[in-house]
Amino acid sequence: MTAPPSDRLLHLLKDHFGYDSWRPLQQEIITATMAGRDVLALLPTGGGKSLCFQLPAMAGQGLTLVVSPLIALMKDQVDQLTAAGIPSTFLNSTLDAAESRHRLRGLHEGRYRLLYAAPERIMLDGFLSDLQKWKIDRIAIDEAHCISEWGHDFRPEYRQLPRLREVLPDVPFIALTATATDQVREDIEYHLALRQPERFTASFNRPNLTYRVAQKAGAYEQVLKFLRQRPEDSGIIYCLSRKGTEALAARLSSDGIAALPYHAGLEQPERAGNQEKYLRDRVRVMCATIAFGMGINKPNVRFVIHYDMPKNLEGYYQETGRAGRDGLPGECLLLFNAGDAAKHMGFIDEITDPAEAARARHLLDQVVHYAEASSCRRALLLNYFSEEYPEPNCGGCDNCQSPRESFDGTLVAQKLLSCVLRANQASRWQFGLGHYCDILCGANNEKILKQNHQNLSTYGIGKEMSRPEWQAIGRELTRMGFLQAMAVGMGTTISVSEQGVKALKDRLKFTLTRPLPAAEAKKRNQAPSKAGDINCDDMLFHSLRALRRELAEVRGVPPYVIFGDVALRHMASAYPVSEAEFARIPGVGQQKLVDFGAAFTAVVRQHLASNPRQNFGAAPKAVPRAASGSPATPKPASMEPVAVTDTIAETLRLYRSGMQDLAALAQQRNLAESTIASHIGNAIMAGRADDLKPEQFLQPAQLEELSAIFESAGQFENLGPIKELAGDRFAYRDLHFFRAFRKVGKV
Repeated sequence: MTAPPSDRLLHLLKDHFGYDSWRPLQQEIITATMAGRDVLALLPTGGGKSLCFQLPAMAGQGLTLVVSPLIALMKDQVDQLTAAGIPSTFLNSTLDAAESRHRLRGLHEGRYRLLYAAPERIMLDGFLSDLQKWKIDRIAIDEAHCISEWGHDFRPEYRQLPRLREVLPDVPFIALTATATDQVREDIEYHLALRQPERFTASFNRPNLTYRVAQKAGAYEQVLKFLRQRPEDSGIIYCLSRKGTEALAARLSSDGIAALPYHAGLEQPERAGNQEKYLRDRVRVMCATIAFGMGINKPNVRFVIHYDMPKNLEGYYQETGRAGRDGLPGECLLLFNAGDAAKHMGFIDEITDPAEAARARHLLDQVVHYAEASSCRRALLLNYFSEEYPEPNCGGCDNCQSPRESFDGTLVAQKLLSCVLRANQASRWQFGLGHYCDILCGANNEKILKQNHQNLSTYGIGKEMSRPEWQAIGRELTRMGFLQAMAVGMGTTISVSEQGVKALKDRLKFTLTRPLPAAEAKKRNQAPSKAGDINCDDMLFHSLRALRRELAEVRGVPPYVIFGDVALRHMASAYPVSEAEFARIPGVGQQKLVDFGAAFTAVVRQHLASNPRQNFGAAPKAVPRAASGSPATPKPASMEPVAVTDTIAETLRLYRSGMQDLAALAQQRNLAESTIASHIGNAIMAGRADDLKPEQFLQPAQLEELSAIFESAGQFENLGPIKELAGDRFAYRDLHFFRAFRKVGKV
């Protein structure tokens, strides 16, 4: 198995996915898997993981089996592939027996390039037997972290996947995940039995995301204000409890914010219905537990709010990663207070396994450290994944945008360290941080009296500060290494480290960070982020978005399956008014050019008829390519270049083989009938179907009427306005055929 040349891969990238360049490591990963090697690919959310097995599927002749953990993810991926003209399918429990048989027949006949299935389905004996009959080119394990107990979303059924090695010993694996610590990476390789895999790890940095932490004070009002400042943005709000999601969604709805809850306790139809409404932009806010997330392929999530504190940094990174998958700005806001940490600690205290409880406390401490740190939040997150952020200021987190004031904390540090030393020496054991803070504040509680700590020299010497302020200082000294925390039984105790003892002895100067004043904290979290945005004509963008919504409703798919916001913003910046200009827009492949070019360019022309063109810089550059991958020869404006792609050639081949019922042909190819008509029309315009005649598709009276309609429209390029003139008398297929024959002079 050898990889095709890079120019052919680029041609496939543009033809099917509408892009002219690779994201980091995509080309290297694709080359490795197409050479037959096992691959482990770790790419951040939004880094283009799916393309790493979808494009090779189109470059080969066989079938790519995709192991996917979620039904919703399978359908979403297949919807997007179908819209791009890529024959693909899924098999799962949502299909009735007749539909399953139809798809299995298509698999036996080699009609598909990609098959999505869950591991439970794949491991059935009958399915394994079928796999041996089909020509499997590669096996893609999506969300591969699910195989590791150390991952944030362990799925025991993933542990059965090595059996595929026994059934298909020569088929290469490609394992992909968006988040994995070193331990999880080792688990993936071991449990999947990867054979000397090529490892690819892209940076986990998401430069278009802004990270912020706000002190939680009146959380609902904080969230409501945030949402009202972003009236058209879609986002997710994560809550700790099921009850919390429902209460928050109901309250937001009563205040005019379209929101729904999502958690594992909802009945399946309601849960699926709420998710579908969110994906289709019928509601803009999902209030959810962590049950909502993996497999949510919605690219235009503009914000993720953590209403409650997450349990660990890996889950937090994965959840925030659902914002800005399209590369446009995304905001990540964590509402934090010490009470949330105590609530989590209460749950941890109920864990009976000491080792598991200690691990949970360690993970929680990392989240608290992240929330309270005054250093770059991006650097802290990347460090968790063993990646060093090279810049001193990321410019995309609250601490870098508004650095906190530092102060000489020598006296307060000495007070707290001395208090811990004296209390531990007096009682000969250690206590939790809160107890030392009570001593400093001069509290008169049972624990202090029982230990006689009211007699310590440090008792009451810190009354100038509140208990929470002392706790914040204690946590900062712990992060700096002067105090050390130890999990003991069901709690965490504090002691002075060797470094702390030496600092007291040497009278070291301590520089600490002041807590952010409430007014400054409020100011930090108001303005929406603009990192990575694409300047465009906002009025036109909204018109294009409205058209996208209409087309999505007709097709029964989420709007982003038609086009993502990035493509729409490029359209609203470049103003494409012809199909050739539309083809240059990033995200416009051959199939989407055929299916949607007329409608979107019509909206652009209509907008320009009454609004001035704004200047946003150079339009996207793309060279139209012929099927060979070489630049197409320019043609007169009246005859735009038409490339006969593999999918158009396949339609023409089937038609000529005797399958001349377009409805049956469309069903076999799993495409719309209008798409089949556009394929044949493009072949006619490209001079590849000179044997076809107008009367094979249209009656003489129809030809006469269509001639008048096209003349009335005054143009032949864009079918949207022509369809409006034609009304219900003609379908799009008729327009495709007439235009094609008119352009080659046969009518």
